[in-house]
Amino acid sequence: METFHIVPEPQHNALVAAAYRHRGFHADEADEGARFCAEATRHGIRTHNGIKALHLDHLFGSGSQGCVPGAQIEERPTRFAATKIWNARKKLGQSTAYRAMAEAMRLADQYGVGTVSVDNAFHYLWGGGYVMAAAEKGYIAYTNCTAALAEVVPFGGKFPTLGTNPHSWGFPTTAAVGFPIVIDWATSVVAMGRVQQLKREGKSLPPLAAVDRDGRPTTDPAAVNALLPFGAHKGYGLSLINELVAGFIGGSLPTIRNRWEQAAGDKGTCCFFFQVIHPEAISGGAFARGRTQSENIQAVIRDVLGHGNEGCMLPGQLEAEWAKKCAAAGGLLFSTAEIEAFNEVAAECGEPRWDIASFKGFTS
Repeated sequence: METFHIVPEPQHNALVAAAYRHRGFHADEADEGARFCAEATRHGIRTHNGIKALHLDHLFGSGSQGCVPGAQIEERPTRFAATKIWNARKKLGQSTAYRAMAEAMRLADQYGVGTVSVDNAFHYLWGGGYVMAAAEKGYIAYTNCTAALAEVVPFGGKFPTLGTNPHSWGFPTTAAVGFPIVIDWATSVVAMGRVQQLKREGKSLPPLAAVDRDGRPTTDPAAVNALLPFGAHKGYGLSLINELVAGFIGGSLPTIRNRWEQAAGDKGTCCFFFQVIHPEAISGGAFARGRTQSENIQAVIRDVLGHGNEGCMLPGQLEAEWAKKCAAAGGLLFSTAEIEAFNEVAAECGEPRWDIASFKGFTS
């Protein structure tokens, strides 16, 4: 059991948006950044909440050379009607991703499938949030990106040359199970955001998730120098996919990404890839027993979770349950350590500190 403090969402969004505006971002970017952080928190993604987002921006974004407040996306020419190619010009990642997913859905409505490839991007944080939103609207959605830094050693290696490189899939299964199935994972055993969260909370890493500066496995978050891929060669292969897709889009060497002193005359930016499929576009129409497509999905899920597997969870279920907790609590849930971190944000941008005593408690 863990006790959290209930922070009203408008209060959270006001502080996060103020922090973005303080750093020079336009009002629409600040509001989109805050909205995304609220969605991450609402679904229990504590590794990619407002603390992580603002910390990432400080280290690699507007506080460095990776993000330009107020940047405008440039659309590049392509001869393919169902695709868009964008130069993000280092625009805030959340703003770019919201726009890219909306455009991919528009293309899918017209062509059955739509893709948006984004070069010169700043990291968009939790990919699952974008595909979840698309799935809630009835689409099958996918995104991958290259992580902000190369922090993962390839299988059998000792030097980090890959990002944590997440893959995110969302499926429109609300009618079947009550929530979208969202399959979202970093290709390392843990994300670096998890390392930072565990360090903040004074907790240990799982075994064989990270190595120290000497390449030795460590469970101490403070000693982590690099991460290990999950599933050995399988996680390595999935991480490599992102680097190769980015390479086709325009991304450069992973080891110089966001390391601007090494990227002089080269490129140190991230790349995104979005794909949205309209379910009608892949329907064969010949479902067994005369089922509709939706009924067929429900039957498939029942079969997977039948035969004694009724206690198994579906990807996205934990996020859906956390969202229900937030709804029952009437706000967003944060630990004491997280409230303290937000008060550091408030001090940075001249906003009032959060009075922890004013927040109701919630035990989960």
